Amino acid sequence: MRHTQLRSFHAVAQRLSFTAAARELGVSQPTITTQVKSLESEFGVELFVRRGRRIELTEAGDGLLDITRRLFADEKEAADFLNETRGLRTGHLRVGAVGPYHVTDMLAAFNARHPGLYVLVTVGNSRDTLRDLLDYRTDVAVLAHVDPDPRLVAIPYQRHRVVVMCSVDHAFAQRRGLRVRDMEGQRLIVREAGSTTRRAFDQAMRDTGVRPNVVMEIGSRESIREAVAKGIGLGVVSEAEFIPDPRIRALPVTDAEIYTYAHVVHLRERQNARLVRAFLDVLGGLLGASPSPAARSRRRPPAASRR
Repeated sequence: MRHTQLRSFHAVAQRLSFTAAARELGVSQPTITTQVKSLESEFGVELFVRRGRRIELTEAGDGLLDITRRLFADEKEAADFLNETRGLRTGHLRVGAVGPYHVTDMLAAFNARHPGLYVLVTVGNSRDTLRDLLDYRTDVAVLAHVDPDPRLVAIPYQRHRVVVMCSVDHAFAQRRGLRVRDMEGQRLIVREAGSTTRRAFDQAMRDTGVRPNVVMEIGSRESIREAVAKGIGLGVVSEAEFIPDPRIRALPVTDAEIYTYAHVVHLRERQNARLVRAFLDVLGGLLGASPSPAARSRRRPPAASRR
């Protein structure tokens, strides 16, 4: 069994695509296919099954993926360790984030302290960002909501008030703020199910028995802003994500505290990995607190689960 066979298998298993795996590794698709088939032949196992145009992992493939995740995470950690012996002048830190707004300050501070390190930032929704962390595709993640999970350590970083957006032509545009009951029956444009902003706002509506008229669901902040500007309805966004626009007004909710939160999350088993620790040290400086694991584990967000 060669390292290249495992690398090829791992890339295909992560993407569930031979084409995407070949693109990631910079080789041809036939090369990837040959590597995986030779691995299957050598051990007499089937690692993938085809379902029409899709491929799925077999039970054996799923078990091997668990092993290769740890294998390549350890390989990266070894490289990080050797880089640190040179003073962390080189290396790659992989950061996943649910949006650019919460992570920018952290990245700027990290770059100022470690200018020689290359940082790769992947922006996606909460589900994909968490999956990338658990699959060892990222080193740390910035998430708005974290369910209890013994595999994870979550550090509260920031909270931001949720505001309501309306067009300048809307009847609310001249107000300084809104009450929750003002949303009754209002046309509302929302993010996709699972969005942290939507979850926080929906909870506030349920708590007060208010029923907005949801007319559109869009999985993009930018698209919601455009829909609001065109007068389709109201939208909600965290203050940190609101971009001033002459076509739109942002109004605070005056009789309820509706917030989104930002947490820095890492795998508990990797809290002593060199680059993870370097990032947490920078985060500790931003928080004005000790970056030690013990101190971190005592921090608790007001309304989010954590480990």
